Amino acid sequence: MANSPNISSGFSRRKFIQYGSLAAGSTILAACSTGGGSGGGESADLGENPIKVGVMYSTTGSIAIVEKSLQDATFLAIEQINTGTGPWAGKGEGIGGRKIEKVVVNPNSDWDLYNQMSKRLIDEDQVTCVLGCYTSASRKSVLPVFEEKDSILYYPVYYEGNECSSNVFYTGAAPNQQITDSIPYCKENFGPKGFFVGSDYIYPKESNRIAIAELQNAGGQAVGDEYAALGTTEFITIINKIKAAKPDFVLSNLVGDSIPAFYRQFKDAGINSSDIPIMAYPTTEEEIQAMGPEYSAGHYSSFNYFQSVETPENSAFVAEFQAMFGDDRVTNGVMEAAYIQTFFMAQAMKDILDGGGEINTGTIREATRGQTFNAPQGPVKMDPDNYHAWLYSRIGKWKEDGQAEIVFATDSAVKPIPWSQALYNGRTCVHPAPDDRTDPTVETGKDLVPQFL
Repeated sequence: MANSPNISSGFSRRKFIQYGSLAAGSTILAACSTGGGSGGGESADLGENPIKVGVMYSTTGSIAIVEKSLQDATFLAIEQINTGTGPWAGKGEGIGGRKIEKVVVNPNSDWDLYNQMSKRLIDEDQVTCVLGCYTSASRKSVLPVFEEKDSILYYPVYYEGNECSSNVFYTGAAPNQQITDSIPYCKENFGPKGFFVGSDYIYPKESNRIAIAELQNAGGQAVGDEYAALGTTEFITIINKIKAAKPDFVLSNLVGDSIPAFYRQFKDAGINSSDIPIMAYPTTEEEIQAMGPEYSAGHYSSFNYFQSVETPENSAFVAEFQAMFGDDRVTNGVMEAAYIQTFFMAQAMKDILDGGGEINTGTIREATRGQTFNAPQGPVKMDPDNYHAWLYSRIGKWKEDGQAEIVFATDSAVKPIPWSQALYNGRTCVHPAPDDRTDPTVETGKDLVPQFL
């Protein structure tokens, strides 16, 4: 692996802003870091006129099991940009000589707090943009805020699609970059009968609705569709239903703390991966490390990135991440997307300053369109029309060591199609240039042909 960048250790100074009014009976802290360190802080001296950027991920609550890793990857990217290391080597320290000052908030896995904290970041902290959110519930909670106040959210998580906002750049998978290949793979390799499970909120339900449509279009059938409240850790009832239905595979859209619990109880119930394999979207290296890889071995995930991807950029990324946060840490698909979006943002800001412009919502929006980046997963691009990233599609089979054997991969990044073609054939979105924030959805009246970088 490549040598890690020169990253200082230990915060030199940090100021805290108490957001106590946001939750009755609790204190939510937002750290505006001005110190450097192994915890992901910036260089001690931010210099003059730093660029304030919001970082909004939950590091406590039911989603923290994975969302904390998105914050860590964001901290690594900001440290590299501020110090001119990693992918930012050769571009100088900071963005046109200006360092990123991050304003960090912890919404505690509470959708209402995401909404309130996004307002605080924009109105009181006056950040230029925000990097954040994990679940679709949190994104839906903050979307009206960003649209009303005309600010930019960079959102790094695979999602159910069917959305195309002028105020969001999406670096996670659209349905055609995750579901479209994984469902035919399941039918061809496991059989035509699928049992669908998920957490009880918008993303799992909509994602499963798309996946069921894809399976039916391929000649298969859904033999079960069950949901559990977010944070549920008791799955015996659902597992018994799976046993009774005798599916060829399970498609899991469980998230957070529910993932380790489900996999452990699935195995403890005597169901082996050779009998009924699980294909999952939210299950990453992070959750597998938490549950113990013996519970995931032989099961599958569909993602754009795995730690086992063999590229020079990924070797460097893994080494640099572990140098900052510990050799025992793993990388995963959503944190790689958080890493990517931070560089998309920084490159856009650099282009603005190099052109003599001012960094604001309008200039960031236009400058982010079409950005490219040599990501750990391979070369990617921000689509200039629909503000979603071109990403690779991959399927990994989990091994005993907690890493994925990649059993399917596209040769290059796939053009994103935000609207599920299984449900909304021919529907896409095209933002005007410059973007006047009018309705971007477009009905083409014909099938959309897959495109690759």
